[in-house]
Amino acid sequence: MTPQEVKARLEQAYPDGQVDVVDLTGTHDHYQVMIESKAFEGLSRIQQQRHVMAVFDAELKTGEVHALTIKTLIKK
Repeated sequence: MTPQEVKARLEQAYPDGQVDVVDLTGTHDHYQVMIESKAFEGLSRIQQQRHVMAVFDAELKTGEVHALTIKTLIKK
């Protein structure tokens, strides 16, 4: 999964969001993502991260995405 595909998937899941994606190793399977969205309002930090991980559920299960570092912010 390319960084552009990761970003597109997150932008689709969080249309109001600001999304930033970094490929940490250049191997297209270790990513750091930052999402700022109103969708996280009222959710605990763990719930926010689970929300993001659900976007990549299949890829995390198959190993296509091996590691996902997540930073979430609530958009004001």
